[in-house]
Amino acid sequence: MKAVRLYSKGDLRVEDVAAPGMPQPRWVRVKVSMAGICGSDLHNFKTGQWITRSPSIAGHEFTGIIKELGVDVEGVAIGDPVVADSRFWCGVCQSCQNGQQQLCSTLGFIGEARDGCFAEEINLPAKLLHRIPPTLSPRIAAMAEPFAVALHAVRRLRLIGDEPVLIVGCGPIGGLAAVVLAHLGHSRVIVADLDRNRADLVAHVTGATSSGLEQIEIQTILKGRTLKAAIDATGSIKAFGAIIDCVSAGACIAVVGISNGTIDFDPNILVERELTLVGCHAFQNEMPEAIAIMSACAEMLEQLIDREVTLAEVPDAYARIAAGQVNGLKTLIRV
Repeated sequence: MKAVRLYSKGDLRVEDVAAPGMPQPRWVRVKVSMAGICGSDLHNFKTGQWITRSPSIAGHEFTGIIKELGVDVEGVAIGDPVVADSRFWCGVCQSCQNGQQQLCSTLGFIGEARDGCFAEEINLPAKLLHRIPPTLSPRIAAMAEPFAVALHAVRRLRLIGDEPVLIVGCGPIGGLAAVVLAHLGHSRVIVADLDRNRADLVAHVTGATSSGLEQIEIQTILKGRTLKAAIDATGSIKAFGAIIDCVSAGACIAVVGISNGTIDFDPNILVERELTLVGCHAFQNEMPEAIAIMSACAEMLEQLIDREVTLAEVPDAYARIAAGQVNGLKTLIRV
């Protein structure tokens, strides 16, 4: 079968490899229908930060059809359309026992700890698969994993009512967080990005207000209201500093972007202004809820798709996305 494999930093190859074959007990074989390119895929390609095995088939966002079952598989059947939990968790450590698989002591991810979904077929533990409605388009279903990440980030804010929310970074996760907030009925959402076209796109799709990162512009939009909630979906140290300057005392900042570099700031700011920083690592138990509401969000989600590519075109797509040569937020791979 054809697959896209990461060998080392900057070394991504499209190759013919052996199909995964018969799944082991409690595993299943899935024929991949559609996959999504994630910012973390690009980060790993550019930095090699999470390369633990080489070569490894890349990719962790996908939807497909179950083709074969190993023994002792329950809950899914051949022919079921599914999406996958990207987290490869042990199930026995204290975090897993507490239902916090995203904090598993041996946590890895599909496309890193195990071969990923940028391939025609993939074998995975049945426990990682979630059935989806057959009416859900593969183009939308392929975004279930990042949609769950965005939903987790929103939940971590613990919002009270329709209070203003600032989302900084209008890449896929920031854009999907705006979709989540729109679906939940939040009408006071501000989206900011250095690329104003991306902020404008997300604002147009979700009904949010587009802004730059300048404090005075955001304050003008707020019209005197306090800003007690923000999501950092940038991975930019500079943007993080701008968020600190923009939020009101008592604010909560959910950090979901993958950063390069370290933050240098006075921790007294947290004390004196009682700011709360919360990390958002993948998702917890939001995948079923994400699947349940995606159909209602399908029109918005469709407008955030940049284009479809083939497996053979993935290296070129990486280069194009890294260069900012995209019109939407999510590039999909039709396998």
